[in-house]
Amino acid sequence: MKKTFVLDTNVLLQTPYALHSFGDNTIVIPEVVLEELDKFKKENTELGANARHTARFLDELRLKGNLNEGVELENGGVLKVELSYTSVKMPESWDDSNNDNRILKLCKGLMEDGETVFLVTKDIFERIKADILGITAQDFFAEQVPEYHKQYRGRREVYTTKEKIDGFYKDGCININDIYIYKAEYTKKTTPMLTKNEFLIIHSETNEKQTALGRFDGKNIVPLIFLKERPFGVSPRNAGQKFMQEALMTEADKAPLVIVKGPAGTAKTFYSLAVGLHKIMAEQKKLYRKILVCRPNVKLDEDIGFLPGSEQEKIAPYLRPVIDNLEVLVDNDENERYSSENELKDKIDELFDRKIINTEAIAFIRGRSIVKQWVIIDEAQNLTPKQVKGIITRAGAGTKIILIGDPEQIDQPFLDIRTNGLCYASERMKGSHLCYQLTLFDEECERSELAYEGAKRML
Repeated sequence: MKKTFVLDTNVLLQTPYALHSFGDNTIVIPEVVLEELDKFKKENTELGANARHTARFLDELRLKGNLNEGVELENGGVLKVELSYTSVKMPESWDDSNNDNRILKLCKGLMEDGETVFLVTKDIFERIKADILGITAQDFFAEQVPEYHKQYRGRREVYTTKEKIDGFYKDGCININDIYIYKAEYTKKTTPMLTKNEFLIIHSETNEKQTALGRFDGKNIVPLIFLKERPFGVSPRNAGQKFMQEALMTEADKAPLVIVKGPAGTAKTFYSLAVGLHKIMAEQKKLYRKILVCRPNVKLDEDIGFLPGSEQEKIAPYLRPVIDNLEVLVDNDENERYSSENELKDKIDELFDRKIINTEAIAFIRGRSIVKQWVIIDEAQNLTPKQVKGIITRAGAGTKIILIGDPEQIDQPFLDIRTNGLCYASERMKGSHLCYQLTLFDEECERSELAYEGAKRML
């Protein structure tokens, strides 16, 4: 039985190729959706680009037939543009002029005509209102990744014998068949299916406190290379930071992409800046020209062309967290660091004046080829899958891209823990030999005792 999928505006604004994703069924675009798309078509943003993409596709179909009657798609489906049903009764308290209500009214009218209707929208409240009317509503799933607790973490804990751990330090590797994980409440041992570049905490089976840290290179488990490094004077304080240091210190020819997920206070931004500064200022061999820092911001990325001032002045307020981390890095004397605010500011300003660190809006990365740069994308959970693909594919020779963020702190209205760009990139790049990634945990929060206590208690 064929189905009718009614698409909301937000689906087309985020993923215009959704028009090709419903097989040989009928796709209905309400006329109110065309009105809303028209408001975005002139914007110099991803939303504007997606609105224009949808418009061009519909215009091509218009030349092939009557959109009101339906035009056949290449996959066997049919696309129609429908007017609202004026005779359909809705709850009296609902505003008939509200665009969401107009879409719901259309869905109800199609159902009354005998069609099997599914409303596809990223608006949670619209899905709730659809339930009230008995309309089946769903999100658009094409870019959706698994639930957070099922997503790839880039790390795991395994067990082996004491002798194998001793041999690991001596010989520099452990065979994958010599490790195991427990299943069925510690009663059954099984060899884990490891992913290339996955990090491991290897426990002794007789003494869990005896551990080793390693990485699966695709064949064997090998030791961390940069465990004893202190980039820009920073020392890792826990296993997660040691894994993060390994991923960041590995050169761009082997690991041009690093993805780090984790809660606030786990030093994601801090460590990314520390290693970047170490690579540019401390190492004799200068592999990177400069550090480029970007923080996605919904309002900023949409309105940057209209805000007064230079690009740097526009984005400066959104980069305050980066400055906070630099204050700690440029002066490692905790007792004297804040004795002279002017001196501290001068040290940070020098990094920007010498172009060691540059900041840029995500909107300005589109279309560029970034060569030999250390690129930090902070708060990457606020990227869409399309944006994160655009960033990764901008990497030129010798560039290292670091995506960092907390998937549980999303500010984008139509993104969630399963559809944001950070988690999308993590799942799609899982197993790539060019990508190192890991998830940091609440207990690895190092910001302060209060920050850790808050992360632990305020779940």
